[in-house]
Amino acid sequence: MTSEPADLFDPAHYTGVRKPLLEADTMPVWTYTSEAFYKREVENIFMKVWNFLGRAEQVAKPGDYFAATFAGVPLIVIRGDDGEVRAFANTCRHRGSELLEGKGQCKTIICPYHSWTYALDGRLVGAPEMGQSAGFRTEDHSLIPIRLETWAGFLFVCFDKDAPPLSQYLGGLVDKVSAYKLGDMVLARRREYIMDCNWKLFVENAKESYHIATVHKSTINKYASARKSGYWVEEAKGEYCVTFAQHEGSMALLQGDAGFPIIESLKGLREEGGTCAPLIYPSTYLACTIDCAWYLELHPMGPDKTKLIHGSLFPRERLARGDFEEVAAHYYKRWDITTDEDIVASDRQQRGLSSPFAVPGRFSHREPLVHEIDNWILDRVLGERP
Repeated sequence: MTSEPADLFDPAHYTGVRKPLLEADTMPVWTYTSEAFYKREVENIFMKVWNFLGRAEQVAKPGDYFAATFAGVPLIVIRGDDGEVRAFANTCRHRGSELLEGKGQCKTIICPYHSWTYALDGRLVGAPEMGQSAGFRTEDHSLIPIRLETWAGFLFVCFDKDAPPLSQYLGGLVDKVSAYKLGDMVLARRREYIMDCNWKLFVENAKESYHIATVHKSTINKYASARKSGYWVEEAKGEYCVTFAQHEGSMALLQGDAGFPIIESLKGLREEGGTCAPLIYPSTYLACTIDCAWYLELHPMGPDKTKLIHGSLFPRERLARGDFEEVAAHYYKRWDITTDEDIVASDRQQRGLSSPFAVPGRFSHREPLVHEIDNWILDRVLGERP
């Protein structure tokens, strides 16, 4: 029976994963079930890298905010009076109360415990009955800022003050998907799911075509099968991996459903005949197809629980059409069906891996990016790469 070793982070346990793809073993079972392994992922990965946290449209106006917990860290994302989007630790500087929940609009941030009040830029502007506290100054008790940078309307946060900027982290991805004009797209729909699986399982599922013939046999496989579309792995210059699938029509529609016209900026390019799908390490999937884009935003919640957020993006001009909702419903139908299919598969995999008799398997030639992703993770969990 499989059991978690005492020397969990000894590289010797992972030599099988380190072999070339067609000789390699899959990850040890405990990497998906161990609390200690998960905590090391949080410490060495999520606390060090740029993590995707939604779209700027979610905080469109000054005072708009949303609260989120990412890898155990409660956060506030809010747009200031100056139009800048900022992120703060969602903890009062008095005695640590959580300040905001959900999403909404506010003129100031008021602590629900003792009414300490913060401006939208994080400055403490009100602290009742603190006048007798020796040496107390409001300017010493602003909210703790979290690094936040944007790209093409996407919001990313980083907990490490010494990490390189987002532009360096993304590297060549910016140019690779520039033709899609993602900054001119609009978040038309956002759906949240809570999955009973390790975050890696859903990431791995997103970047392999091996499961399409089985899990998506009645949907994606009918128009973009692995054999027909290829899902070619392309060179990545940055902290991401990427595939391109060549196929007719939109990847975001079920066969026979009507959709929107091809994005004008893609005409004459190879992108008008397929889908570019990068995974930004560690846990952000982005799919750019001929008429729209969508993302899968993953929030790790523990070794066997993950929040999934699905975002639907369309060119701004499409939302102005009188028939937008009618046509968009075709896309939503496809995404809802296939997302549910992937969640069922990932939850089922987690249950299987929880068996004391589960053991590592072998990789197929259709799983090169699963192998690459797993080795990217091991590099950091084992401390072999910063």
